[in-house]
Amino acid sequence: MTAAENVCYTLINVPMDSEPPSEISLKNDLEKGDVKLKTEALKKVIIMILNGEKLPGLLMTIIRFVLPLQDHTIKKLLLVFWEIVPKTTPDGRLLQEMILVCDAYRKDLQHPNEFIRGSTLRFLCKLKEAELLEPLMPAIRACLEHRHSYVRRNAVLAIYTIYRNFEHLIPDAPELIHDFLVNEKDASCKRNAFMMLIHADQDRALDYLSTCIDQVQTFGDILQLVIVELIYKVCHANPSERARFIRCIYNLLQSSSPAVKYEAAGTLVTLSSAPTAIKAAAQCYIDLIIKESDNNVKLIVLDRLIELKEHPSHERVLQDLVMDILRVLSTPDLEVRKKTLQLALDLVSSRNVEELVIVLKKEVIKTNNVTEHEDTDKYRQLLVRTLHSCSVRFPDMAANVIPVLMEFLSDNNEAAAADVLEFVREAIQRFDNLRPLIVEKMLEVFHAIKSVKIYRGALWILGEYCSTKEDIQSVMTEVRRSLGEIPIVESEIKKEAGELKPEEEVSVGPAQKLVTEMGTYATQSALSSSRPAKKEEDRPPLRGFLLDGDFFVAASLATTLTKIALRYVSLVQEKKKQNSFIAEAMLLMATILHLGKSSLPKKPITDDDVDRISLCLKVLSECSPLMNDIFNKECRQSLSHMLSAKLEEEKLSQKKESEKRNVTVQPDDPISFMQLTAKNEMSSKEDQFQLSLLAAMGNTQRKEAADPLASKLNKVTQLTGFSDPVYAEAYVHVNQYDIVLDVLVVNQTSDTLQNCTLELATLGDLKLVEKPSPLTLAPHDFANIKANVKVASTENGIIFGNIVYDVSGAASDRNCVVLSDIHIDIMDYIQPASCTDAEFRQMWAEFEWENKVTVNTNIIDLNEYLQHILKSTNMKCLTPEKALSGYCGFMAANLYARSIFGEDALANVSIEKPIHLGPEAPVTGHIRIRAKSQGMALSLGDKINLSQKKTSL
Repeated sequence: MTAAENVCYTLINVPMDSEPPSEISLKNDLEKGDVKLKTEALKKVIIMILNGEKLPGLLMTIIRFVLPLQDHTIKKLLLVFWEIVPKTTPDGRLLQEMILVCDAYRKDLQHPNEFIRGSTLRFLCKLKEAELLEPLMPAIRACLEHRHSYVRRNAVLAIYTIYRNFEHLIPDAPELIHDFLVNEKDASCKRNAFMMLIHADQDRALDYLSTCIDQVQTFGDILQLVIVELIYKVCHANPSERARFIRCIYNLLQSSSPAVKYEAAGTLVTLSSAPTAIKAAAQCYIDLIIKESDNNVKLIVLDRLIELKEHPSHERVLQDLVMDILRVLSTPDLEVRKKTLQLALDLVSSRNVEELVIVLKKEVIKTNNVTEHEDTDKYRQLLVRTLHSCSVRFPDMAANVIPVLMEFLSDNNEAAAADVLEFVREAIQRFDNLRPLIVEKMLEVFHAIKSVKIYRGALWILGEYCSTKEDIQSVMTEVRRSLGEIPIVESEIKKEAGELKPEEEVSVGPAQKLVTEMGTYATQSALSSSRPAKKEEDRPPLRGFLLDGDFFVAASLATTLTKIALRYVSLVQEKKKQNSFIAEAMLLMATILHLGKSSLPKKPITDDDVDRISLCLKVLSECSPLMNDIFNKECRQSLSHMLSAKLEEEKLSQKKESEKRNVTVQPDDPISFMQLTAKNEMSSKEDQFQLSLLAAMGNTQRKEAADPLASKLNKVTQLTGFSDPVYAEAYVHVNQYDIVLDVLVVNQTSDTLQNCTLELATLGDLKLVEKPSPLTLAPHDFANIKANVKVASTENGIIFGNIVYDVSGAASDRNCVVLSDIHIDIMDYIQPASCTDAEFRQMWAEFEWENKVTVNTNIIDLNEYLQHILKSTNMKCLTPEKALSGYCGFMAANLYARSIFGEDALANVSIEKPIHLGPEAPVTGHIRIRAKSQGMALSLGDKINLSQKKTSL
């Protein structure tokens, strides 16, 4: 029986805290109470039966006093009651009383109220006793002709389940339903009838479809969905039928229902790999993404497009649709935009790169005009990175992209500006022809840069790549403009003194004279108006950074000035001009040193920055050829080394990706011809509808590892000892957010154990979904009890509990066997993932929980230890292999993983080999783990601690 045909039973939530009522009080309520009291009593009876109570004495009471009532609520409750109550004697015969029940339901099937008829027919779908159903068959058939669609559609379902379970009761069901389908007008009734024919008599379903194949577009969406499923199944089992139905699938792509369009597109892709079919399906997916408002739907459909792209022959078709895919960028959701840009970047080719760049440039400009939204900055960053990748892959595009992007260097969002800067640095190094354009644009925006980090980067680029006399002069002019009036200390003190006017002295605290380290006076006042803020706003940018105490930018400026001064000397022959330029550069450095040592900045200059500026001053005073080489050649070489290594790494990862996607066929692989394939072989292919249903139900079968040790037996946990009266063991099946415990309980005694109950409790972020119902175990008998546990986050959980039971005939209290704890392994939820270095650093700074684990292992090789940690924690190493290769006695690596709940886990491994202890000494060091939640950080730390040592096999 397929998953689609399993019957869904009624589930009722039971409050556990209330005391169960006695049978006598219930009997009294059911006999003598009013309708409200009887309703409450019936609810209590249902709950008690669900909890395992038998209550045989109440059966006749309910038949006599409750069954004849016409109240709708009671009728609905009675349906639940008859579904769960035991209907047979212990030897399997039907109870005599059930004949009375059967008669009552025959009357209900002829009831004038359509709700009572329909709900009774729903109830009959759940009955498993043929003797009860037989007398009702004529009434069920009659319901097919009822005036109300609710009754007719439930009658179809009842006939379907009865035909499937007891074919002898209604052997002509397919014929009956086919005739019903031809004359039926209601969409839901037609859908149920067609569904039945698919499962009961597929040929009749096909005959019906053939007669109305041209009208399929006019049907309701629920019937269209079932038709798509039928066509998929038929063509899957019998490929020769494809030509007959593929036109119908094409027509359904135009359906007004999004669900039908989605299913039709998915079916079309599996049935045909012709470029026209792929294009039609992809176009349909793109329309769905744009028209659907739900972001989850957009993401799911985007995933389908990405799956299409993975197929090498389909990629070419999708490349023509890149511009359509970019229409999805109109969605405000960042995750959708991220996936869309990634997909577009994967599909970009020399044919469409120009159009792609034009669209992305427009999007970048749009983000400038948008009122600031929290995701606007991140989106701008994504666009910048995408344009960066396009320009690297297609250098012709760089000239169009750079002027637009360089406007963002003056952006308030440092992250986007940093990405632009990184791109500009790579472009200016790689593309010689663009250098004049980039330098000119950089000089234009230089004064508007607001972030100190971006300012440093811009200074470095200008210092490194200004090669003409005019450019060098322009850089010096910009630096002077950005620094303001010099000497800085004197001008600042004058400003301070000049701004205190006599009339303001009233509202000012006592002014205080300070002597700076240089022997000059600085006036400090307690003025608390908004004037100083305005004064700070008017400061030139570089002066502002220095007065805030950020002297790292001063060290960067000193290096830039040294580079351009040395280059100026080599370009200009006139000694006077040379000396004048060098003197100006030295004056700027000296005035910055003076400012750093004064008390004006918020933070004093650090010794490192003083050393750097002093070194630059020394280099300029001596102008030796060796220093010229180091400053003007070596720096650029190290950048080109880094960029080429990065490019090599990207090429390697792309090569791996393409190798993964290229399907390699061995010379001796058999060729399968569709026409020669036997029917049974064809049907062995996976059924997409069945798979998606199983996935929704959480029954997806994971492919077990080929290793025989990794079998199910590894997941069996022994819960009690072999000498306990009840032996129990559990198979722990983890399926994403659910844990299913399949507990085998064995009665090892010669007594019958009654009310044998598995009582469980959880520790950690686990929640028991339902209480397992009690069992009766015969001597030496065994049974399986299933318990479901929900998982809410990634941390180690513990399930503990006991088994309690009564021994039949014994007067003693209940017996109890305590179970061993079941530890839920965090590794079932953690999957390796990757992120960029910048994202790693950002998360490292943001995450507040850190767990430091000391390395304590018997492994003596650094690389082997790293691989062992990766294997035991499911994490991925972000540090490239090249950086880890070679041997130097120590190693540092960054690891990253993500849980199925979307939580990030970061780790930094810092290990070394203590050489002084000899070659056999084990690895030492620390592993630092950072995560957003405490549970994740602690659980990963515990996992590493437990698995650090290598066990000898």
